[in-house]
Amino acid sequence: MPTYRLHYFPESGNSYKLALMLTFCGQTFEPVWTDFAGGVTRSAEWRQAVNEMGEIPVLEEDGVRLTQTAPILLKLAEQYGRLGGENAAEKFEVLRWLFWDNHKLSSYMATYRFLRTFTPSPDPNVLKFLRRRLDDFLGILERHVGEHAFAAGDRPTVADLSMIAYLHYPSDETGYDFRNSHPAIDRWLGRVAALPGWRSAYDLLPGKRLTHYA
Repeated sequence: MPTYRLHYFPESGNSYKLALMLTFCGQTFEPVWTDFAGGVTRSAEWRQAVNEMGEIPVLEEDGVRLTQTAPILLKLAEQYGRLGGENAAEKFEVLRWLFWDNHKLSSYMATYRFLRTFTPSPDPNVLKFLRRRLDDFLGILERHVGEHAFAAGDRPTVADLSMIAYLHYPSDETGYDFRNSHPAIDRWLGRVAALPGWRSAYDLLPGKRLTHYA
């Protein structure tokens, strides 16, 4: 079996996506905590040695460094025959929601949550803009998971793992109480959390935490 090392920090939803997928695939990984708050990913040395794109997470598989969460999720799904969609229609839906998540949901939620919770003086106008966009995206997701058990249909896939990542963090970080604001999303998060082997990000990813300002 391959040997995995995951470069991460606990607040990174993208790191959590890979940690959770490896867990669902029955794989263990060596955790490599990264000092994101200290700016290490912006250093030329780190980018040359770990990831030229300057981003976390990085997954090492038998010493080969893999970057960009979505293609890694798809690779693991194919490699282990888990959560990748079981027919052409499901596979298309996986890609459709995975790309939407990366472009819209995770992108905006990660930025909003980071500025709101982990920076000392966020610009209220920027937060207002991001919140307005997020409300729109969450409305789209609320309608979809109100009509479907999971993103691609009746079975969980990597699209669900991708979309839940930044939404599953505590409400004092996200600024959303989904049970009251988006009940269908709350129930969908519960369905994913009920899958055998599910663990939260802070359970799966140890290490020093970012300063919480919100």
